[in-house]
Amino acid sequence: MSSTLTESTDPWCLRDGESVALLRDHPWRRFAVLGDSVAEGLCEPVDGYPEVQWADRVAAELRAVRPELAYLNLGLRGLRAHEVRATQLAPALAFRPDLALVVCGGNDAFHPAYDADAVDAELTAIIEALRAAGADVITVGMFDVSHSPAVPERHRAGLAERMRRLSAHTGALAERLGTLHVRLTDHPLTADPSIYSSDGRHGSARSDAIAAAETVRRLGAHLTTARSADGAAR
Repeated sequence: MSSTLTESTDPWCLRDGESVALLRDHPWRRFAVLGDSVAEGLCEPVDGYPEVQWADRVAAELRAVRPELAYLNLGLRGLRAHEVRATQLAPALAFRPDLALVVCGGNDAFHPAYDADAVDAELTAIIEALRAAGADVITVGMFDVSHSPAVPERHRAGLAERMRRLSAHTGALAERLGTLHVRLTDHPLTADPSIYSSDGRHGSARSDAIAAAETVRRLGAHLTTARSADGAAR
């Protein structure tokens, strides 16, 4: 990454006015976030990028269109998928969201004993409950953190296989359950060291800016499809 690159010049980040155009007249008024440290947001600083984590960025873009948007972030570092369901689903439902971001499973996939089917079951339970309560749900195939320079070489291959399995399984769940899925695992920058933090587990402020841009673009694509369908029905 060029040392002079900033968020305003980064081709992978939102351009001025892009978010407002994409989210024009969006219907969401209550946004909940469930998950692990990625949801909580650790956001290691990078020169030229504000230290604003991914979910907070998405909430800010939604609020730019609807200032009354209510926002609840339940994300907590260290949680596995079953712990996210056990501790966050009930308060999320009590919040009555009409839009929810669910991101978990990464802590499961960091372990060699990762059980993809068990994580799928937890994600399915979370997504189905939120959908049944009337919320649109965002799911994510995360950046492949095995590319982080801080990951020891001996762990890279195994971690890459597990992270990509998690991403593939989450993508399949998204298709089956009808979520708004954000695909980051094969993003052109997934192997770029500038998007990873020094701990070998998380992203940098640049990663959060890019993830927020891709999330807003996915929401915008959904709204465009909905508007087209509504126009065709009239």
